[in-house]
Amino acid sequence: MMTKDTCARLSLIALAALMLGGCETGPQIRSVSEPGANLASYRTYSFAAQPGTNRGGNVTPLTTFFETAITREMNARGFQQVDSGGDLLVNFNARVTEKTDIQSTPGPTYGYGYYGYRGGMYMGSEVQTVRYKVGTANIDVVDAKRKVVVWEGVVDRELTDEVMRNPQPAVDGAVAKMFTQFPGRAAPP
Repeated sequence: MMTKDTCARLSLIALAALMLGGCETGPQIRSVSEPGANLASYRTYSFAAQPGTNRGGNVTPLTTFFETAITREMNARGFQQVDSGGDLLVNFNARVTEKTDIQSTPGPTYGYGYYGYRGGMYMGSEVQTVRYKVGTANIDVVDAKRKVVVWEGVVDRELTDEVMRNPQPAVDGAVAKMFTQFPGRAAPP
């Protein structure tokens, strides 16, 4: 026969397993390429005059973080940055949304809070509300002449307090991960 303590421990272990199982293991990355796009036919790129991270026409620190990280990745693939008029136009955006999960774990209740009178006599449930922030970032690489997106990278990631205080390392990592799905290199000179 199980004691209250054993039952409580098993319930806590089950709750911890459910919470860990529900945690995101890392950034979720996806990309889409224009069918038949030949990125080797392009050599230069420039950034959109007003990227999506600018708010009300003002440059934000995120703009600088994204431009630095994207420049590193594009240059590593042989593309050359020009101030304007590049073969490719690069635009990007980022946003943060707050999410709420309500998790219910059935199990015995043990004399705590309002339902403490049950004292383990029968099954109840534990309800927990979890609030967290999720960041989504997009990078669009556009054929500047045709005005068609030839590649889009998207990353979604749960944002910790540390990431919110110091976003640059997270932006660098997210951009690098998105570019692992970039489908090509620049045309040779």
